[in-house]
Amino acid sequence: MSNLNRFLGGSPGSVLVKLIFLSLLVGAFLAFYEITPFELVERLFSWLASVFDLSLETVLRVGRWVLYGAVIVVPLWLISRLFGSRR
Repeated sequence: MSNLNRFLGGSPGSVLVKLIFLSLLVGAFLAFYEITPFELVERLFSWLASVFDLSLETVLRVGRWVLYGAVIVVPLWLISRLFGSRR
């Protein structure tokens, strides 16, 4: 088996026929739902931006919780360290 056949996963002709057939199926699916490839890319970037915004919002919310808790925990820890028993 040549390097080209090994890379393609078969002979170039058979791989080409498979790719054309799959492209036809995917193109028909997209045409049926009236979706363009550019619209798909735009939706993908929009989805990624919303996931990033959601993740950033979550990180900020968790950070706020840490700060709220630290207002109570750190002074109590400091007091316990200052007045704790020393052995």
